[in-house]
Amino acid sequence: MISLADLDESTPYIGQLKEAAGPVTIINTFVAPEGKTDAVLAAWADDAAYMKGKPGFISAQLFGGIGGSRIITNVAVWESAAALAAAFGTPEFAEHMSRYPDGTITYPHLYQKVAVEGLCEGE
Repeated sequence: MISLADLDESTPYIGQLKEAAGPVTIINTFVAPEGKTDAVLAAWADDAAYMKGKPGFISAQLFGGIGGSRIITNVAVWESAAALAAAFGTPEFAEHMSRYPDGTITYPHLYQKVAVEGLCEGE
């Protein structure tokens, strides 16, 4: 089974899901157990297909570390933290989480765009 860990202990993921914010981007970094990267990818594909059908889902993109890295990062956009929380909190999604190989660790964190003049646009 997968273990959730907080990237920023001062701002836990579960607390972020309660924020009245949107749109939000979840950047979720997985660390696959040694020799289990393909199994993590298969489990992710299964739970991503489930999430894609949920209200508020906008898009997802998966990135994999190079050079033998066991790091996989999902970047998904949702209409709101509430929409993500609703999808994340279902018994069906909990079942999907149980399909990850033992020893998998994930670091989910919610973000919003930040404007930096002359470099990038905010919301």
